[in-house]
Formats: sequence, structure tokens, C-alpha cells
Amino acid sequence: MTLHQIEALAIIAGMLVLFMSDRLRYDLVGASALSVAAVLGVVPADKAFSGFSSPVIIIIGAVLVISRAVEASGVVGHWMRLALRGLHSTTVQVGALTAAVTFLSAIVKNVGALAIFMPVAIQAAERRNRPPSRYLMPLAFGSLIGGTITQIGTSPNILISQIREQMTGRPYGMFDYTAIGLPLSLVAIGFLSFGWRLLPANRRGQAAGNKRFAVEDYTTEVRLPADSSLVGRRVEEMENRADHQFVIAAIIREGDHRYVPRSHWVLYADDVLILNGDPAALQPFLNQGDVALLEAETAAALKPEGKDDELETLEAVVSPSSRIIGQTPETLELRRRFEINLLAAGGPGRTQGRLWQRRFTAGDMVVMQGRASRLNEAMQALDLLPLAERDLTIGRPRRRYLPLLILAAALLAIGLGFVPVEVGLFVAATLTVLLRLISLREAYDAIDWPIIIMLGCLIPVGEALKDTGTADLLATGLTALASHLPGMLAVGLIMVVSMLLTPLLHHAAAVLVMGPVAAEVAKHLGYSIDPFLMAVGFGAACDFLTPIGHQNSMLVMRPAGYRFGDYWRLGLPLTVLVAVAGTALIVWAWPLR
Repeated sequence: MTLHQIEALAIIAGMLVLFMSDRLRYDLVGASALSVAAVLGVVPADKAFSGFSSPVIIIIGAVLVISRAVEASGVVGHWMRLALRGLHSTTVQVGALTAAVTFLSAIVKNVGALAIFMPVAIQAAERRNRPPSRYLMPLAFGSLIGGTITQIGTSPNILISQIREQMTGRPYGMFDYTAIGLPLSLVAIGFLSFGWRLLPANRRGQAAGNKRFAVEDYTTEVRLPADSSLVGRRVEEMENRADHQFVIAAIIREGDHRYVPRSHWVLYADDVLILNGDPAALQPFLNQGDVALLEAETAAALKPEGKDDELETLEAVVSPSSRIIGQTPETLELRRRFEINLLAAGGPGRTQGRLWQRRFTAGDMVVMQGRASRLNEAMQALDLLPLAERDLTIGRPRRRYLPLLILAAALLAIGLGFVPVEVGLFVAATLTVLLRLISLREAYDAIDWPIIIMLGCLIPVGEALKDTGTADLLATGLTALASHLPGMLAVGLIMVVSMLLTPLLHHAAAVLVMGPVAAEVAKHLGYSIDPFLMAVGFGAACDFLTPIGHQNSMLVMRPAGYRFGDYWRLGLPLTVLVAVAGTALIVWAWPLR
């Protein structure tokens, strides 16, 4: 054993301890590992930062940006809400939601797919007076397994493709995983549709960030366009479509006549509706073109003062010293002075009249729309305090189907071999920003920078395992065990080891450590490296035993009220199922010789 091999093993052991102790965040663990490896010479100085130029970084960042654009369009969530209205039993609803998030995870990053369907699932559970805990873990597990269908669905697939390129000179293609991932996903969907019964029914979660800010006494005014699908519908039908997240408090029609409607009243074109509830609940109606915020087009048409001066929607509270206390939007002349619109207001100063007649009091909350430069100016001049940020995008134009069309075009170009994966996805992500499907700030916020930093640091560390012969050294021990097993069971062993290692490290770190080792085991046994590399990728992507191996499992923990020990209830049988079926599918799709 050489000095560099001893140092490399010590670095891996140190990473394992730090990941398990959770004393440092994973990006700092990666940076520390790279720093030590570079100082000791385990990673050559000229390769220390090669990970940041890896196509993996481009692919993950681009997919996250595209996923954010798809999420913001509201199309997928709207379709799912419509579908769930005709489904009643928990089994059917969980099955439909799990299938939807599983297949969407194949074309967008699985964490983005889960973010789209989580609020839909929570609303479906609340509507039927069921605990969200019955819905959310199957969704999280479905997103993990669905990400294995294509190269871009999950980070382990992307990383294992790079390891194969290092070993053979050729990476995996976009759909080289599909023969395994698709049937495995179907098996998982079938199990999860009924397996939710294994979860405890008495868990009650905490509201997510958006829900905590859903202030019920916000007042918003909207107009019904002539072509709205709500024209001719009853008041109760619109409130039902909104899942009662707002109520129609009044209707302004026939000039300035104000009516308090009953539930059976019919809505007409050009009605002005005064709504009480969370303004964020309006977004699906705005996406559909069924309502229009009064004067929202005025702010959207304002000329930006600079290239970073984008249209924003901001939530703020009226401070006790604010200059607007006792005044109304009409007397403040917000549009003339600051070129901003008041979209909603709520709090102690609530009034049953028009929004522009409301007198502000200390503690009132307001939602304003305008260019970033003017919003900042208004906040300072009026002494308003910004609330904690949430994804409040009402009043911003959304071209609903364009993100999906851009993504479909990119996948087609990649699938036909016209462009490499990283180029196709980078172009698609750039187009979503150039076409203003999301703002530049939203694009940067969508990228999980700690993951990017960790990967950029650990990729050269993973390569050093191979270059120093450490991977071969570790493979010798596994080979001694695997040599007594049939080829299929040897592949299964690698898959199970990867599954067990993932909660201790991180799914990306597990691939970077196990990938070179699995390739060396295959060589020692005289097998092709492909089934062994696939076993690593699928094993690292399918951590169902704990919430710490993948961020998707952690995302649902608080909204559903799960405890750490709840995960094995559903995760253990699913892990056994995936390990058995996955091993058989891997050997079938990628023969051992």
C-alpha cells in the first residue's frame, strides 16, 4: 500500500465520519476533502478544480433551471388537480400522484418534480380530511425511482455516466437507463399505491413556508375577461376550483354597484371580484387567463431602468412608523409616484369596500408589483418592512406551455444525437431565461449551489481513487466476497452496498466513491463493467431507508410530520423489491459478458 493510497483511504474515512456526524454541511465536507487531497498531492494541483468544468455540473444546473420554469408555468399542477377531482379513494389518489411524479421525474430533476406535486398532494389530502403523511412519502419515493428512467432525472445517473466515460471513453446515452428504470418504476408505483397503508396515520406535519404566509384576510381585486371560462359559472364553482383558499366577498358590476353575492349567483364578463384569501391561490386562474389583476398590465409594460430591473411581486408589512398609516392607495398615488400596483392588502385595516379605499393601519400586509428599482424606492419611502420571501408570482405573465415545448425539443435533439446532453440542456435553460419564462434571479435561485460545490470538489477526489490505485485496493476486498457468488448476485451485492452507503455519505458522493470500485470489481471477476456501474447508479438513487440520503426524502419530512423511524416502514420492503427486481433488470439489459 502506497502513501497516497493510505492518504486517500484516510480522506474517504474522514468524509464518512463528517457526513455521518452532520457537523458540517455537505458542500463544506466536499471542499475540505478536496483541500486535504490537493495539499497532500492525492489530487494533482492541475486537476484540483477540474470537477467544476465537468459536464455533470452543466447538466445538473441546467436541469434545475428548466425544472423551475416547468414548475412556474403551473401546467402540470393544473392538470393533476383536474384529474384528482374525479378520484376519491386514497389508493387511487396516491397511485395517480405517485405515477405522475415518477414519470415527470424522468424529464425534469426529481426534486423539481416533487416540488410541483407536493402542494397538489397536500391539498388533495386536506380536501378529504386525510393526513398528508399518507401521500407525501410515496411521492418522494416515486420521484427517486422515476429519476432513474433517463440520464437527467437524478444525479447518480449523470455521475455514473461520467465515470463510464473515464473508464471506456464513452458516456452513457440519455435513454440507456430506460430499459431498467421504466419497468422498475412501474413495479414501484404498483407497490406504493397500496404500500401507503404501512405508514402511521397519526402524523401531523407543519405547514410549509408558503402555507405559513397564507394570510386569510388578504383582499384582492380581479376582473373577469370576456373569454374567461368562469363567465356563466356560479360563485360556488369558482370557490370550489380554488379549494376554498379564497372567498368572493363582493362583486362590482353595473358601474360601481357593489353586491354581496350568494353562492348560486352567476358570474358575468367584466365583473370585478373582491376576493378575501391568500393571493397566491390566484395563480392557477391567472395562468388560465380566467381572471386579470386590475392594472397589472401597467406595471408589466414599464420600461426597465437596467438589465437587472425585472418585474417583481413583493410582500411587505406596514411598520408602526410608516407614512402610509391612515392613508388609502388612492391618496398615496402609488402608480403615479412609484409606478407600482397594489395587488392585495390584509390585516387589521380590513375593509369591505374597494381595495383603493382601504385605510392602512400598522400591521397591515400588502402585496405590491412593479419593477425592482421602483419597489425598493417605495419600500424605503413608505417605511414598509419586507416579509420573508416566498414564491409569490401573481401578476406576472406566464407562457404556460413554452417550458414544456423547449424541454421536449431539447430531449428530442439529444435523443437523435444532434447535440450532447450538456449542450442541449444548457441551450434549453438559456432559452427559458431569454424568453423571460422565469427571471434571471429565479434561475440562479433554482440552482442548488451547495450540491454544485460538493460535486465540483468530489469529482477530482473520486478520480484520484482510480488514479492512485485505491479503488483497485478496495475492489480486492469486495472481489474476494463476490468471487463466491454467481454473476447476478455479485451485481446485487454492489447495488446493496451502494444503497447502504448512500445514507452515510450522500447519493452523489456514494457514486463517486463506489463507481471506480465497482468497475475494478467487474474487471477482477472478468465481467463487463456496465452492469456493475448501473448497480451503483441505481443503488445510490434508491435510498428509501432514511430521510438523509436524498433531499427529496428530507423535503417531505416536516410537511407530513414524519419521524426518522417512519421511513423504514415503507422504505424497507421497497428497498428489497427494488434490489431484487433491479438486479434482474440490470443483468437482463446489460449482460455480464
